[in-house]
Amino acid sequence: MIDLAHLRKDPAFFSKAWGDRGASVDVDGLLALDALVRELKTASESLKAEVNQASKSIAQAARSGGGAGAVDAAKERARQLGDQAKATDERRVALEQTLTDRLLLLPNPCHPAVPLGADSAANRVVDTWGQAPTFAFTPKAHYDLGPALGIIDFDRAAKLSGSGFVALRGAGARLSRALISWFLDVHTGTHGYVELAVPYLVQSKMMVGTGQLPKFADQFYACRDDDLVLIPTAEVPVTNLHAGEILEAEQLPVRYTAHTPCFRREAGAAGVGTRGMTRVHQFDKVEIVWLTTPERSDADLLSLRGHAETLLRQLGLHYRVLELCSGDTGFSSAHTYDLEVWSPGTSSWLEVSSCSTFGDFQARRAGLRYRAEKGGKPAFLHTLNGSALALPRCLIALLETYQLADGSVAIPAVLQPYLGGLARIGSCA
Repeated sequence: MIDLAHLRKDPAFFSKAWGDRGASVDVDGLLALDALVRELKTASESLKAEVNQASKSIAQAARSGGGAGAVDAAKERARQLGDQAKATDERRVALEQTLTDRLLLLPNPCHPAVPLGADSAANRVVDTWGQAPTFAFTPKAHYDLGPALGIIDFDRAAKLSGSGFVALRGAGARLSRALISWFLDVHTGTHGYVELAVPYLVQSKMMVGTGQLPKFADQFYACRDDDLVLIPTAEVPVTNLHAGEILEAEQLPVRYTAHTPCFRREAGAAGVGTRGMTRVHQFDKVEIVWLTTPERSDADLLSLRGHAETLLRQLGLHYRVLELCSGDTGFSSAHTYDLEVWSPGTSSWLEVSSCSTFGDFQARRAGLRYRAEKGGKPAFLHTLNGSALALPRCLIALLETYQLADGSVAIPAVLQPYLGGLARIGSCA
């Protein structure tokens, strides 16, 4: 959520920032509503003070001997003021909720470093690593390679759950599990993250905290009888782990990693139902999350991004880094780098990580604060997160990059210990 005090002070900044994102916002109307809420708050407080004074007048009238008429008049005055105070406060509460509802739908202004642009065409390639693999044969796409090896089963997954789901079997399931275990071991053993195992169902207010709700309510699976939502990413429970808390500066940065399945309806999303497992409704992902100070957050974003890139380099996968433009930056993010890995079988780039800093946008929504010094006034901290990494696209790139002429797939050396020394999956003509 934006800083309302900042909006009052510099509405032109927000008008431009939202315009750069392609968002049309009635800033004047927003400020008028805010002003009315504040006026009603002042009026309500004034009326409550008058009610207190009128209540005292009842006792004074009784003591002064003014008779029943004077006492009744004082009571009637107190009642009328009380009714006015109640009505004014009820109106204030209703309009304050309207203001909050509107603020929750407004995107985070982008960081000054973000390139301007209307859509993904303006995203900037800032780095590339490795070379696209070459083959002496025509490489297969994962949706042909996997079923031929007996490690991916699309048909039975569709029988179970419909389109947009995938089932892995045998070495495919083991390879997926190996990737997850290796990701977590690198993050905890090398990069110093604390591993978490978190719930996959969260209260809807946690989705509000990280910005998925109310803006994207149609994108998620909900258990409405229990007010629980299946998480679209571990970002939601991990970022909200300290919601409503005040951390001390010496605790920061807090760095967590977690593996979870992710559930997304992808309502209206292009590509759902296309062949393969590039876009599915359920997938596994390892997430890395930072809670940090405003002074550190820019540098911490590069560190977080580097941790995700380390995995791709050790896997030997050709990838590029995109800095997203203002029109393509996610709703809650202030600055995002996407890591895209090369898919030889489809000759396309696949996003396997999105590394973002959110400034204090999520912190304001979730009540994440810290004290810069002992006894100091609490301030909102900054949040960051990234996929490190997301399956199944990472699995797609591995299968397609390391496929051999006989239809088998070589296993990168870093993963072999997680597969009992297995160096190759299958062999087929």
